[in-house]
Parts: sequence; C-alpha cells; structure tokens
Amino acid sequence: MGTLFIPTICRFYGIVVQMYFDDHNPPHFHAIYEEHRAVIAIQDFNMLEGDLPSRAMGLVMEWSRAHRNELMEEWDLARKKQSLFSIEPLE
Repeated sequence: MGTLFIPTICRFYGIVVQMYFDDHNPPHFHAIYEEHRAVIAIQDFNMLEGDLPSRAMGLVMEWSRAHRNELMEEWDLARKKQSLFSIEPLE
C-alpha cells in the first residue's frame, strides 16, 4: 500500500495547516499545533472537530479570515485531486 500524501498549505508560529484530497463536506481545513488538532469550516470558521489552545485558535482565525477565498480555491483543487499551492503565512 502506498503512503498517503497530505498537502501542507501553510505554516506559521508552530501551526501547520493542511487540506486533504477527497475530504468530506463542508469545505474545511485541518490545523495542527503541537499535540492539538482541529478541523475548521471555511465558510463560517466554526470548529467542526478537535481543539486548539486559545492563542493558536486566535492565530488560525486571523489567518483564515484573511485567506478565505484562497482556502476555497484550495478546497476546489483538492476535490479535483489537483496540486495545491502555498498560502502566505501570518506574520
């Protein structure tokens, strides 16, 4: 069996943002910080699963609001199994 490739679309302040190919609706992304993991909806930024420390969650919210359109583009590409691009990190 082959290895599963999970695209990382951004890294900032120790947070890794990933989007999976063939993932379930609604459109969302995965945020990982240390041992914490969260699944966050792109449309309304609600946390669908998991947890993040409040500081990390605040950074993820700030970043995702600034890049909502790019995140939706990424979601569409992932659903088509096309290459994803990197999104600028939070500075």
